[in-house]
Amino acid sequence: MPKENLFRALESKWITEAGPDPDVVLTSRVRLARNLQGFPFPHLLDEANSQKMLRQVRDLLTLGTSRGDLGRLDFLRLGEIGQLDRQVLVEKHLISPDLARSRHPGAAVLVSDDEAISIMLNEEDHLRIQCLFPGFQLEECWKLTSSVDDLLESKLEYAFDATRGYLTACPTNLGTGLRASVMVHLPGLVLTQQIGKVLAAISQVGLVVRGLYGEGTEAVGNLFQISNQITLGPSEEEILQNLGAVIRQIVDQERSAQQALLKANRLAVEDKVCRAYGTLRHARLLSSQEAMRLLSDVRLGHDLGILTEIPYRTQNELLVLIQPAMMQRIADENMTENMRDFKRAALVRQRLSS
Repeated sequence: MPKENLFRALESKWITEAGPDPDVVLTSRVRLARNLQGFPFPHLLDEANSQKMLRQVRDLLTLGTSRGDLGRLDFLRLGEIGQLDRQVLVEKHLISPDLARSRHPGAAVLVSDDEAISIMLNEEDHLRIQCLFPGFQLEECWKLTSSVDDLLESKLEYAFDATRGYLTACPTNLGTGLRASVMVHLPGLVLTQQIGKVLAAISQVGLVVRGLYGEGTEAVGNLFQISNQITLGPSEEEILQNLGAVIRQIVDQERSAQQALLKANRLAVEDKVCRAYGTLRHARLLSSQEAMRLLSDVRLGHDLGILTEIPYRTQNELLVLIQPAMMQRIADENMTENMRDFKRAALVRQRLSS
């Protein structure tokens, strides 16, 4: 994929494909934190060592046959792209908000053609290896992430301790360095006011709930990211099994909540869904927050069989297209907030009528 397409095209695997349990689970993600032996952690890394480390990783993953079956990976230095394009990568879930804000001379990212693999360089750790899949596919995500990790570890020496495991800049990532997360859409639990109880139960089993773009971001459009909190002690398989078991329960609870809503007052649910669809089809101004809320209602209608003509791909595309940076990038001009809301409404109308 040409690098320019990273900031315009919607080719991410999680956008174009509907994985298992797409009515509740949008994405599964596995991320590994790794550091290289012989280099200080990124916050202490000078420019000379930053460039040396970057060259080692970039050459290993972009040159010759050493990258195995990973396919093509595009290399981007964050210092060579503007803040707008950085934010687009955040909105597509390819880099973290922290890396987007970074001024580190070695800040960079490698991205695969289908955008299922992204490797952040010099965020909090030297390497953040991430794989993002559509739907509920934690095991498949882990297999791909692990294969990238194995390839790197076969050529590079990781910072590792026999007692503490993989060494990381933040102690909360010590051990496996593994963060697995699942993004779920939970309108049923929110509307039936069960969400507080569910989130409280999640926190008691070693998991944490974050917003749309991970740590430090808010949940919008009834979208929540649920991930493991503990990385030291349990094995990678145990972490994934624990998270997977909890997600399976949440999927069942959400489906039950949606059916309970329908049974209690079908007409009110249909009215809510159809009003949301009508607003999206005809509004002249839409903020990103309002659009996210209305798209959540439309997705609920799709899952309940009320509105079946809007495929998941269109819904997923809109989740990215309506975000502020992507809107600005597509328009290719500076816009006031009011003009952005106008353009957003026009884009949504066009997508829903095509």
